[in-house]
Amino acid sequence: MATTQLEQKSVKFEFDTTELNSSQIRLIKSICSMLNHTLTTDDEGEYFDGCTDLMRMVASAVKQSNFTTEWSDNQSIPYAQQALEFCVDTIADQMYSHDIIKHDN
Repeated sequence: MATTQLEQKSVKFEFDTTELNSSQIRLIKSICSMLNHTLTTDDEGEYFDGCTDLMRMVASAVKQSNFTTEWSDNQSIPYAQQALEFCVDTIADQMYSHDIIKHDN
């Protein structure tokens, strides 16, 4: 039986911020911070509030994406709203599934 031990004490994320504005950069930092808090808290209230805040921040990132800005000429298509609705539908489908989705590289 092969086992792997994770002895890493920290994880560093690197983003190419060339095409991001200062608001998007702050949002990325907030998302990473809230993700860490949500994964490590042992308080039930903080866990549920943290999960809610994390999802709100990710939704905000979707709304602030460069894609929606670049396609803003076509106001008749609410791209951010459609993307978020698609995500919520996908999450809802997976939420009640007993399969755990792993994205390990």
